Amino acid sequence: MLKSWRPYFSALNLRKVKLMKDYKKIKSYLKDLAKTSKSTPAQFFKTNRGGYAEHDRFIGVSVPQLRKIAKEFNALSMPELLLLLKSSINEERFLALIIQCNQYKKGDLKQREALYKSYLKHLKYVNNWNLVDSSAHLIIGAHLLDKKDKTLLTLLAKSNNLWERRIAIVSTWYFIRNNQLDWTIKIAKILLQDTHDLIHKSVGWMLREMGKKDEKVLVNFLAQHAHLMPRTMLRYAIEKFPPKQRKAYLEKCKHAQLS
Repeated sequence: MLKSWRPYFSALNLRKVKLMKDYKKIKSYLKDLAKTSKSTPAQFFKTNRGGYAEHDRFIGVSVPQLRKIAKEFNALSMPELLLLLKSSINEERFLALIIQCNQYKKGDLKQREALYKSYLKHLKYVNNWNLVDSSAHLIIGAHLLDKKDKTLLTLLAKSNNLWERRIAIVSTWYFIRNNQLDWTIKIAKILLQDTHDLIHKSVGWMLREMGKKDEKVLVNFLAQHAHLMPRTMLRYAIEKFPPKQRKAYLEKCKHAQLS
C-alpha cells in the first residue's frame, strides 16, 4: 500500500522543490539588482509613519528591470505567483502582477477566468498605487469589457479601502481604450467627493484619458461637475486643455469652493 503512494509523493515533492527553486532564483535576481541599483523608488511613495505606504518595503529595483525579469519567468504557476504577490516587498508584488497581466493577455478563456478570480481573491495585496495602476485595467478592466454586469466596479468604488476605490476607476482605463466611456463617468461621479488625494489624481487622470477619446464628453462632464471637483482632480482632468481654458476652469473651481 505504502509503495503505491511513493510515486505520487515523489512527484509532489519535485513540484515543491521546483516552486521554491524558481522563487529563490527570482529573490536572488532582485537582491543582486538592488545591490547595484541607483533607483530609489520609495521617494515616490508616502512611506512615513501614518502615510498610505507605511506598510510597504522597497529594495530599489526599477520598473524596466522588473519587466525584463517578468519576461524570463512568464510561465510561473499560480502558486509561484502567489508566493511573490504575498511578499512584503513592493517590487516582488509588482513582478507577480506584471506576470499575471502578461499571462492574462496571452491566455485562453479558461486561463483568463482563473487569473481574474485569483486577482479578486487576493486584492488585498494590490495595495499601492503602482500596483493598482499597472494591473487593474489589464485584468479587471479587460475581463469586464464585454460583460453586461459591471457592478463589481460600483462595489469597489464605494469601498472603505483606498486601493479598491482606485482599482475601480483605473479599471475603466481599458474601457476608455476601447471607446467605452460610460463607466468612467459612473465611477467618477461616485468618487467625486472622495477625500483622498490619490483618488483625486486617479479620477482626474481617467477623465483626461476619456477626453483624449472624446473631448466633448469631458467638457459635458465638467459643465455639470467641475464646481464639485477637488482642485487636484480638476487640474488632472484639464491638463491637455489650452492654458486660457485651464485657467477659466480653475478660477470657477476656486470661486465655487470658496462660496
